[in-house]
Amino acid sequence: MEPGNHVRVKVDNVSKSFVGINGTAEQVIKNVSFDVYDNEFLVLLGPGRCGKSVLLNMIAGLMGTDEGQILLDGVPVTKPNPEMGMVFQRTGTLPWLTVMDNVRFGPRMRGVPKEEQIKKARHYIDLVNLHGFEKHYPYQLSGGMKQRVGIARAYANDPKILIMDEPFGALDAQTRYNMENEILTIAEGEKRTILFVTNNIEEALLLGDRIVLFTACPAQVKQIYTVSLPKPRDTMQEEFLRLRKAISDNTDLAL
Repeated sequence: MEPGNHVRVKVDNVSKSFVGINGTAEQVIKNVSFDVYDNEFLVLLGPGRCGKSVLLNMIAGLMGTDEGQILLDGVPVTKPNPEMGMVFQRTGTLPWLTVMDNVRFGPRMRGVPKEEQIKKARHYIDLVNLHGFEKHYPYQLSGGMKQRVGIARAYANDPKILIMDEPFGALDAQTRYNMENEILTIAEGEKRTILFVTNNIEEALLLGDRIVLFTACPAQVKQIYTVSLPKPRDTMQEEFLRLRKAISDNTDLAL
């Protein structure tokens, strides 16, 4: 997917602190700035608990900034926006609903006519390769299949931006690899802007058009890498290995 030139999201000198158990302010985000372009697959890469999820919550409008601002298409983000969809590490599927009803839940809440809800849900269920599982409940699905439901449900809401917070972190290695390939296929087919958080260097390089590397907490932008390799990517390709070493040498993240 080729990123456009239009800045979809602007994170402008953002900082955030919380009051710790000792009563003093603990900064988790410090003077962070970067842009997210239209149709870009941007990866936020950094150590665990460095503040990446807090930053995502601010971008999604779930919490405010202490300093700086976040803009969506030039408009300050002050509350949750239906143009942003989120997929978390824990899928949060509704256990009493089938796959079909989970995926069409958002359109139903928005008052979309039932026939259109079902048509849209079927499209995204097919897109994530869950055809035939429409009547299954979450307890009948594997972890990877549940994540596919979460992705389909997020897409069914027609977000301009899909925010994914370590969505594959709880999966086994083979399922994670399969899901990485799935999300690349979906991203290419749907032409959406994706903001993806991970602490895995190889995953970042497999998926990202650009990678924003963060320091340990408080999170600051350490460096931004452009990955110009065509997708899908070969992990043994010379440029892939060079970038992996460069990022590894620049951080305390494990390969």
